[in-house]
Amino acid sequence: MTHQSRQTRACLLSLGGGRPGSSVDLQNMEDSGPDRRGSVFAGLVGASQVLGLVSVVITGVWMGHYRGGFAWDGSAREFNLHPLCMVLGLVLLHGDAILVYRVFSNEAKKKVKLLHGTIHLLALITSIVGVVAVFDFHSASLIPHLYSLHSWGGLTTLILFSSQWVMGLLFFLFPGASSWLRATYLPIHVFCGLTLLVMAIGTSLLGITEKLLFSIESSYPQFTPEGVLANILGVFLVLFGVLLCYLVTREEYRRPPNPEEEALSVHFKTLTEGGAPATP
Repeated sequence: MTHQSRQTRACLLSLGGGRPGSSVDLQNMEDSGPDRRGSVFAGLVGASQVLGLVSVVITGVWMGHYRGGFAWDGSAREFNLHPLCMVLGLVLLHGDAILVYRVFSNEAKKKVKLLHGTIHLLALITSIVGVVAVFDFHSASLIPHLYSLHSWGGLTTLILFSSQWVMGLLFFLFPGASSWLRATYLPIHVFCGLTLLVMAIGTSLLGITEKLLFSIESSYPQFTPEGVLANILGVFLVLFGVLLCYLVTREEYRRPPNPEEEALSVHFKTLTEGGAPATP
């Protein structure tokens, strides 16, 4: 046990009032706490992946079975690629890119950054394919572009998502940004990532409702199988978003800082507060 650990143990024992059971309680905390949190975390991550993957599968079944399948020919089958690509890209891959910092918390920071940026790039490419598909379909069918709230929200989300990816690339993967700039932009980057996930899910819900009203407006109130399946998709998307936000915002699931990151934090505090870094 290190000197710092012994000091921490002594402090906790003193807070316990020196009772005989205090050391036993402390030992139980050390032995069972991390394992219990780890198993809960693994279960929550697994549940999030099930929700996300099932959402993609439901979207594929909806568009493939009930809406005629997929093609790239300007027909309604090309439109069917739009919801599939958007759920896969802006929801599932986007959420997983955010989650890698929690799942791989003990891996080298540079590797996690590369994985984070790569998954986001795949999400961006997939989403662009989905947007091109719907624009092609509208052009071929002589349908006006960007007239609905769903289209406004979707295009705004995609543009901001693209900007977020470029800013992250410039600040965190390229070596040009200073430590002060990175530390300043990091909270904004994290907040924008979660906000964009919420926007993507909200826009998806608008799109689901819009598609149902266009396709089965007369039979939708009769609880048709297609309508029920699409409603379940919406519920799963919401649950996926809630679970992702929970995992990302819980303090105990945050990535523990390594010595290099702690040194950077001390350096940033010195720059902003004018104090001298404490010696170890």
